[in-house]
Amino acid sequence: MNIRAMQILGFLQTVLGWIFIACSLAMEGWKVATTGGQGGSAVVIVGWYWSSLWRVCSTFSNNVSTCHDFPVLWSVEYNLQIVRGLLMSGLAIGKLGFILSMVGMECTYIGGKKKNKNRTVFAGGLCHITSGIKMIYLYKITCINGQLCCSSLSCLQGLLAAAGYIMYAWHVSAEYFNPSSELKFDLGTPLFLGWVGCLFQITGGLFYLVYFNKPWPGNNNR
Repeated sequence: MNIRAMQILGFLQTVLGWIFIACSLAMEGWKVATTGGQGGSAVVIVGWYWSSLWRVCSTFSNNVSTCHDFPVLWSVEYNLQIVRGLLMSGLAIGKLGFILSMVGMECTYIGGKKKNKNRTVFAGGLCHITSGIKMIYLYKITCINGQLCCSSLSCLQGLLAAAGYIMYAWHVSAEYFNPSSELKFDLGTPLFLGWVGCLFQITGGLFYLVYFNKPWPGNNNR
């Protein structure tokens, strides 16, 4: 495959992945739960509960919705702060990757000599991969008096945005299997959209990097 075609395809994938991650950050319904419809009452009231990174809402079968915005940053649960930070950092690094990639791509007329452009697009690819994933060791969970406690957290070398989704999904799963938790939340659509976005980011970044180790047809950089 031609180098320029690979770079353009990689650029399109990273743009699409960045958009997916940005959209998931603003979407509602990161975790969802349904209650009601039990007890034999003549009037069945069903409630839907969902939460995002910014607020928690509830809606009942009478179509009345109530939302509560999360308070200031330092009073929000630590896991939400970490998830927000990881995703925003990933988006920022992704923007840097766009700039470096645009300068370094062979189809652009900026960035200087071909050798310098190769280095620039390589750095851009690394930025996109970094913004796409971060591997982490998840928490060990112990329950004391019905409360979830974290006994250890070990970070493994990795890359950013996926860590936020993994951490959030882990907390939802921990709440689901916690016997003292009344509401059983399921994973919402934004998490899956974000994981797809991470996959696009990583794949696009690899498209930038792969030709440095393999002489593709039409590559006259040697």
